[in-house]
Amino acid sequence: MGDEEKTPKKAKTTADDDDDGINKHTGNALSRRYYDILEKRKTLPVWLQKREFIEKLSQSQTMILVGETGSGKTTQVPQFVVDAGYTADGKMCVCTQPRRVAAMSVAKRVADEMDVNIGEEVGYSIRFEETTGPKTMLKYATDGMLLREAMTDPLLSRYSVVVIDEAHERTLATDILFGLLKEILVKRKDLKCVVMSATLEAEKFQGYFLDAPLMKVPGRMHPVEIFYTQEPERDYLESAIRTVTQIHQCEPPGDILLFLTGEEEIEDACGKIRREIQNLGDEVGVVNVVPLYATLPPAMQQKIFDKAPEGKPGKPAGRKIVVSTNIAETSLTIDGIVYVIDPGFSKQKVFNPRIRVESLLVSPISRASAQQRAGRAGRTQPGKCFRLYTEQSFKKDLQEQTYPEILRSNLGSVVLQLKKLGIDDLVHFDFMDPPAPETLMRALELLNYLGALDDDGNLTTVGQVMAEYPLDPQLAKMLVTSCEFKCSNEVLSIVAMLSVPMCFIRPRDQAEQADAAKAQFAHVDGDHLTLLNVYHAYKQAKDDPDWCWNNYISHRAMKSADNVRTQLVRICQRFNLPLVSTDFASRDYYPNIRKAILSGYFMQVAHLERGGRYLTVKDNQEVMLHPSTCLDRKPEWVVYNEFVLTSKNYIRTVTDVRGEWLIDLAPHYYDLSNFPMCSAKEVLKRYYHQRERESKK
Repeated sequence: MGDEEKTPKKAKTTADDDDDGINKHTGNALSRRYYDILEKRKTLPVWLQKREFIEKLSQSQTMILVGETGSGKTTQVPQFVVDAGYTADGKMCVCTQPRRVAAMSVAKRVADEMDVNIGEEVGYSIRFEETTGPKTMLKYATDGMLLREAMTDPLLSRYSVVVIDEAHERTLATDILFGLLKEILVKRKDLKCVVMSATLEAEKFQGYFLDAPLMKVPGRMHPVEIFYTQEPERDYLESAIRTVTQIHQCEPPGDILLFLTGEEEIEDACGKIRREIQNLGDEVGVVNVVPLYATLPPAMQQKIFDKAPEGKPGKPAGRKIVVSTNIAETSLTIDGIVYVIDPGFSKQKVFNPRIRVESLLVSPISRASAQQRAGRAGRTQPGKCFRLYTEQSFKKDLQEQTYPEILRSNLGSVVLQLKKLGIDDLVHFDFMDPPAPETLMRALELLNYLGALDDDGNLTTVGQVMAEYPLDPQLAKMLVTSCEFKCSNEVLSIVAMLSVPMCFIRPRDQAEQADAAKAQFAHVDGDHLTLLNVYHAYKQAKDDPDWCWNNYISHRAMKSADNVRTQLVRICQRFNLPLVSTDFASRDYYPNIRKAILSGYFMQVAHLERGGRYLTVKDNQEVMLHPSTCLDRKPEWVVYNEFVLTSKNYIRTVTDVRGEWLIDLAPHYYDLSNFPMCSAKEVLKRYYHQRERESKK
């Protein structure tokens, strides 16, 4: 079907459609709330360009839309697509978001705007959670979930329009989607694609999408005054808290948004801000200090939209203070923010292919990010942005754009997904920014050692199954192999626990009680089995939130782990992977689980050297066991889940393994010719000789 046949003859405005008071999507009468929200929608800058957008979309297959933060593009553009009739023939419009928080909250907002129930006409899809139904015509999804859909439906045939939002964030999944969409658009002339970005990297997107037309939407409605510090700040956290208190004391009413780098820092800052403002006494208004980060429970995240507290009669007005990661930079718009405090840092994932270590590091933001942050202050009235760095630093030290994630990530999962999508020639895949050859080589090497790719780089039978799991390749391998060791039930629980935020809660003022509670679950062989103990205890307590509370366990993390496990079981059943357990009374019960863990993570092993230090096998990186480990001794060999770079090199989530298992489970990796510099080479030699003697007997 040609483009011109697909395009509706007349693009009505929403107001025209709903003149009769009946919701055209459900056939029900429209609510009073719908009309209240409609009045607000009409004030959004993007609303004025609705006709222009629909015309441009009807004339071209791909278009780029640049709209500053707060222009309303995320909520309105997908609705314009629905109103223009692109979903009339049973196909859907999908709008991707880089973050799960945004996909959920925007979908809920749009369902309200369309006066429908979430999960019916409007839904969302995030990892391990799908809220859509047969009536769904507009879906918000994380970019990673759309990528997974492309594995089973390479032409994305369920969709008539794909909207890629927050394209400037250049997440790993977004960059892969770009390359895929370019190929799909050639094969499917009836598919439309809208790429939405908040910063002016638009020319790059235009060039990549073969000179697609560009449409600009004005954003910020009010001017924002920017202030810099005279001298560089020694401690940005202390400086940020001081700035918040000064604004609250001296500036007119208006909410404050403070950007920080991570959960721990944010919770710490919230406590300090509350104390500082309490110490000021009745001279100042009351405050509501609200944290915001990705792992916060959804009910807590919604608090950022609460109104500022009312001031007491005769006292200064109350104020809301939101302390957030860069999640509030683009994905979510919080009305009422007048003051933004920007220390100039965020956490970024950085991968070092030489030593195969991926870590979250606090790094300076880009100038584009700084502009985004400042833009948050001018949404409802003229605002102010306080940058806790000098103007010279802004101009000279900050790079223009954030480095795309694809240039600083471990590409193991990406390569496995591309192989599953049938893309074998990775070197010539149309990346907007091609990753370094060394990073690609490391990914191919990892997948080859795990048995997901053969020596010619083709996907093996095991690789086909591994690609179906929305997990890191090592976790997927651990799951697939667990059937051989008759412990797939236990490994499913461990993988589910590793796929959610850490379940142990350790409030600073109750650290001793929390440590004592954690010690009840500690397993002598290490952290993976400790997590298994927690999961078993949670299920024995019949998922009781009070049990979690009394044992300093996060009920939300446990509920998520339970949900993840259920979904992983479904995938196992689809591939006829047996769900089995070794008899608990058998002495092989725990060794089998440890062997299954090692079968996925044999490349992440450390050996205890003389002097009590650990060295990672092959890379010879000196590491220490993370203080959070349950191990109360130093085993000769440990397998670890994470390498954490802080003031020291730590390995986290560790389990005791036996050296001879290494050569039994991964002889291809522990071939001595691969280890010219390894300090554990002599020990491995001993194991090989021992095995030879045993085989001769």
